[in-house]
Amino acid sequence: MQILGCDFSSSPTARKPIVIARGQLCMEKQCVQLNGLLRFATLDGWSEWLAAAQHGPWIGGFDLPFGLPRELVQSLGWPADWAACMEHYAALSRPQIREQFKAFCDARPAGRKFAHRATDIPAGASPSMKWVNPPVAYMLHAGLPRLRAAGVHLPGLQAEPAQPAARVGLEAYPGMLARSVLGRRSYKSDAAAHQNPERALARRELVQALEQGLPMLGLRLLPDASQRAALVEDASGDALDAVLCLLQAAWAAMRHAEGDARYGLPAAMDALEGWIVTVPMPLPQGANPS
Repeated sequence: MQILGCDFSSSPTARKPIVIARGQLCMEKQCVQLNGLLRFATLDGWSEWLAAAQHGPWIGGFDLPFGLPRELVQSLGWPADWAACMEHYAALSRPQIREQFKAFCDARPAGRKFAHRATDIPAGASPSMKWVNPPVAYMLHAGLPRLRAAGVHLPGLQAEPAQPAARVGLEAYPGMLARSVLGRRSYKSDAAAHQNPERALARRELVQALEQGLPMLGLRLLPDASQRAALVEDASGDALDAVLCLLQAAWAAMRHAEGDARYGLPAAMDALEGWIVTVPMPLPQGANPS
């Protein structure tokens, strides 16, 4: 089963491309063979590759949000249906997005400027309405319409297709897996001045942990020697983030192969906001975990 993991950029360049990790899931051995890394310097090149029939079928994890906070959508008076909301959002320009989101934040008290999706807090992810550091709002704006245009099926947000989907996309977030190994230690930086031996050591430790298998996923990564070296040597961390998304997609593929039509996404997820795959849904307040 072909699996993809994507480290996404809303404004890719040759120096800062979109990175796709390709792999093969072996369920019997509970491992993912890393087959290679692809880099795309343009959004059009990325979306054309995704849509090409010869590259499928696949299940992919994409490091970009698939929805906006319900609180924000309701406050702005946007459509509460996910598809209609995303079409409205795609029709806006980035300056319009920034203007409306900034006005929303400016009207709120300190410490509660941004609205969050239900999945953001347990994942430790930035709110999907954030337009800077990181600009995940622009990642949603640039990436999701192209996934939809490429015919990628998005479980939990779209009705299950009559025939098995050739391309399946899930929202992934590599930071959660990285923190499960490294805590708050940094393993990457785009700034050359911060690409130091400490971060290189953290990347090496993270790759070793992935090869040994993360308990929360029950999967091992199988890179060859050159791939292992490339993951450690990429100081930006983009290749390693793509691999982390690859493993999240593989976990979802296993759930689906075992009969879960939602690819491991919680049944109670908000179908307007979306959900990050592999993030457990918090228990209701006061619920007994047993």
